Amino acid sequence: MTDLGLVAIGAAIAILAGLGTGIGEGMAASKAVEAVGKNPDAESKIRTMLILGCGLTETVAIYGMLISFLIIFVLGGRA
Repeated sequence: MTDLGLVAIGAAIAILAGLGTGIGEGMAASKAVEAVGKNPDAESKIRTMLILGCGLTETVAIYGMLISFLIIFVLGGRA
């Protein structure tokens, strides 16, 4: 029999992936703004790389949320 408290803790740990994602995307955005400030002619290339990088980084948060939902609804339903 699964304890619902442990399921909730497991889901919370899985969703912590969003913390690192938020920090990483914030750092990437700040560096992109800094780079555009130094070289305005390269704005389109910098923007493209920023959007691509943030999109790839965001998948980590989505996977963490998916794992959290699986823990809650699959393992939590067994209690």
